[in-house]
Amino acid sequence: MNVLVVEDDVDIAELVAFNLERQGWECGLVHHGSEGWGQIQRQCPDLVILDVMLPGMDGMQIFRAMKENEMTRGIPVIFMTARGELEDRLEGLSLGADDYVTKPFSPKELVLRVRNVLNRAKAGAAQLVVRGGRMVLDKNTLAATLDGAPLELTTAEFKLLAYLMEHPGKVQERGELQNILFGYADTTQSRALDTHVKRLRQKLGDYSACIGTERGVGYYFTPEIEK
Repeated sequence: MNVLVVEDDVDIAELVAFNLERQGWECGLVHHGSEGWGQIQRQCPDLVILDVMLPGMDGMQIFRAMKENEMTRGIPVIFMTARGELEDRLEGLSLGADDYVTKPFSPKELVLRVRNVLNRAKAGAAQLVVRGGRMVLDKNTLAATLDGAPLELTTAEFKLLAYLMEHPGKVQERGELQNILFGYADTTQSRALDTHVKRLRQKLGDYSACIGTERGVGYYFTPEIEK
């Protein structure tokens, strides 16, 4: 795991790095806000520990920039604040920060908070990957594979397949699937739903039977289908 510490106080930054590296995490240090933002974009670390008061670009500005950037918005952030900066802590959490550490801090508390945030981020990333039978779908990149080979799916086909795979063996009613694909259920969309299923089955080849039909009700996913 790679952690980037953006903190203008060199002593504090080095203390943070020392305690994190003792746990086996790689740790980079930046002491200027604008340089920190540049490093975040270049490196895309697993976690950013971000001081609020920074020269050039303060922590809140960096955090907002991260959330507006597709490449960095998913990176977890722990704010570091002085004990009296309650408003900063509340603002950071309201904007979506994952946690905060108050200076002066306990090294044990720091390590615990970092570990908890990294574990939550890892669990969240795992939830973006859907696995079923011979297929793997990555909801973050919309990439799909069958037996390790890439599947070329449209966005609608991906959404339909992912939803069915997330509820294996359970029949999903047509209206629910129409909501997933089109945002609403309508009998006029019935043919469109069936067309998506037909094309998806064609792309799955000998694994097409994994998508079953409950006549008059809807469709379901069965992962264990023989080649």
